[in-house]
Amino acid sequence: MEYRHSYVDGNTIDLPVGKVVCIGRNYLDHIHELGNAVPEAPLLFMKPSMAIVGLDAPLRLPERSGPVHHELELAVLIGRRLTATSAAGAREAIAGYGLALDLTLREVQNGLKQKGQPWEVAKAFDGSCPLSPFVRPEQLPNPQAADIELRVNGEVRQRGNTGQMMHPIADLIAAMSRHFTLLPGDVVLTGTPAGVAALAPGDRLELCLNGHWIFSTRVG
Repeated sequence: MEYRHSYVDGNTIDLPVGKVVCIGRNYLDHIHELGNAVPEAPLLFMKPSMAIVGLDAPLRLPERSGPVHHELELAVLIGRRLTATSAAGAREAIAGYGLALDLTLREVQNGLKQKGQPWEVAKAFDGSCPLSPFVRPEQLPNPQAADIELRVNGEVRQRGNTGQMMHPIADLIAAMSRHFTLLPGDVVLTGTPAGVAALAPGDRLELCLNGHWIFSTRVG
């Protein structure tokens, strides 16, 4: 089934499916677990619309590409056009919050980094952004203090709080909009806490937002 943005109550959101703009290294614990340097400015990259898939179907991992790591992230749905906006303008443009997995071909990414080459083939492949339905902004009144958690086969793999972000949500969206115009239907990923690891066929996943909304899927 073709992916469409929707709210947790099942209502479809009348917005197109656009690009995904992401930040790398927005949680210090994740930076440290991979041995990366702390960037001076937001480290941005993008995924195309075909990267987005829903959680209602089993996740398909690329074959013969090495380990595929999960990176749990708070996802933000953009509801209006943003170009060089302020943090206040970014907050007003948010149409919903959800959870996403930034799937990463870790060995491929590491090889590209060592060569000083772009990461797209490790980060932006088809299906690399499994995405949950969204909650309305009023349902998450303090998104900068939200708990996010990923359980794999019943075991907690990742757990964090959005208050740990180096670049807060509204400031991050504003910074992104100075480089890339954000359009209605685009999605912003806000970084991942520590605990990233490889997925395997048959894994059962539960993504939990703020201890209230739980989204389930599995690896095919």
